[in-house]
Formats: sequence, structure tokens, C-alpha cells
Amino acid sequence: MTDAPPATQTPPGLAEAREQFLAIVGGVRPELHRYCARLTGSVIEGEDIVQDTLARAFYALSLSADMPPLRPWLFRIAHNAAMDFLKSHGRKYTDVHADLEDIVGFEERADPAVVRSALACFLALPVSQRSAVILKDVLGHSLEETAETMGTTVMAVKAALVRGRGKLAEQAKGEADAPATARAQLDRYVALFNARDWEGVRALVSDDCRLDLVSKSQRRGKQVGAYFTRYQGENVTLRVALLEGQHVLAVYPAGRDRPAYFILLELEEGRVTAIRDFRYVPYIATEAAFEILD
Repeated sequence: MTDAPPATQTPPGLAEAREQFLAIVGGVRPELHRYCARLTGSVIEGEDIVQDTLARAFYALSLSADMPPLRPWLFRIAHNAAMDFLKSHGRKYTDVHADLEDIVGFEERADPAVVRSALACFLALPVSQRSAVILKDVLGHSLEETAETMGTTVMAVKAALVRGRGKLAEQAKGEADAPATARAQLDRYVALFNARDWEGVRALVSDDCRLDLVSKSQRRGKQVGAYFTRYQGENVTLRVALLEGQHVLAVYPAGRDRPAYFILLELEEGRVTAIRDFRYVPYIATEAAFEILD
């Protein structure tokens, strides 16, 4: 009798279909992340929502004979997934409505300062205003596309833009500090990694460590050891940075003066219990406002 495959193993046909789907949506994915990251104020939470969006879309396609127009369809799914996320985290969402006086002062052209706004600034806006400003001003969607994604009217979008742009104009960026203990533990990990002391690095990793290569694969326990084997052949340097108020490891390939991606570690009593590596979604680094800590 043949043993059944492990429950965690993806059937080959399904895995191939998933890879084909991810290739098809690859061009839209960075835009989806820009939207979701600004809605949540976090490049990390934004990627979580993108992952959820693509999972929902892949499942929906498995039940349909035809693919709908890709970009608006994915943005609508992403918008709904983001609303579900915000509600589940206790962040109030109110549908946007408008009267004629609400759109006084509306301009079609985006304010360049809005486009340059840091992620944290958007959290000052109610979610409906946040969504409208991101879609129209940051991503360049038309009023009609924005209304379709949000499930509302063009007039309501105009009202949300007037209010949201006004609030962003007054909003200043805040800064956050992270605990010194976490910094000291990460400093040790970085020092060993950059010295190519792989035995020392592995000694810091717990036996039951969880590894998430975001958008690629997940491993646990002994399987995590192979993760460091790949880095042994790569010329990259780690630096401790602050991102959205938490410590991360910024990854610098040789010759680059900006991080290509970043890694999140979870630590307990000086041991690494979880690694989340964003190397396979490098577009996140373009949205990230790193504060490198020397």
C-alpha cells in the first residue's frame, strides 16, 4: 500500500497552476502592495493582504471558466481583503457618501506632496478617504476606476479626496523607538552573519524555528538549516534597521547603497524562533522607509 503524501505537500498539478497564476499577476502585484501598504500603514501588513488577495483570486479562478479583466478585478479583491483586515483589527471603516458641497474645491490633478507622503501619514485618514487618495493620487487610477474598486460613486470619491488631501496636508510624520534588548540580540545575529560564522548563526536558531520565505515556501525545525546554506554562497551584508517601529534586518547585496529587501526575526531568550525573509517580494523594499541603526 502506498503511503499518502504529507498533508503539507502541494499536489504537483496545483503547484504548477499556482506558479502560472503568480506569473500572470506579477505585473499587478507591486501596485496591489502599494495600495494595501498605505491602507494599513505597514509594508508588512500590506504584503499579508496581497497574499490573501492572491489566494482569494486563485480560488475564484478555479471555480470559473473565464478570467475577468485582471487589474480592476484584483484591486476589488484587494480592497475587500483590506477592509476585512482592518475590521478584524478593530479599525473602524465607514462607507463614504457625499453631497454637492462636499466636493467644493475638488481638483482632478494630484498634489505631488500627497504622492510622496510616508506610509504612516495615511493612517491619519479615515479608511474611505485613505482608499480614495491612494487609488487616485498615488496609483493614478481614474475617478471611475477608484469608485469601482471602492464600490461607491464618483461623487463620493471626489468628496473623500477633498477631505483626505486636506488632512494629509496638515499631517506630520511621527517616529517610534524600539526596545534596546531586541537591538542587542539582533546585533549579535548580524555580527555572526556578516563574519560568515555560520556555525555561530545556527547556534542562535532554536530547534523548532519557523521559516517563512514570503511568497515562496515555509519550513520548520531541521529544514531551516538549508536556508543558511544558500546565504553562504551570496555576497550580502545585514544591517539592523527600524521599519514601522520594529527592528528588521536590512539586506545589502554587494555594491548597493540601499537595502534590496529585509528579514524579520522573532527572538525568545536570545534564540531565534521565527524568520520571515522577504527576498522573493523585493518590491516591498521600495515602499519601506528604513532607518538604519549604526
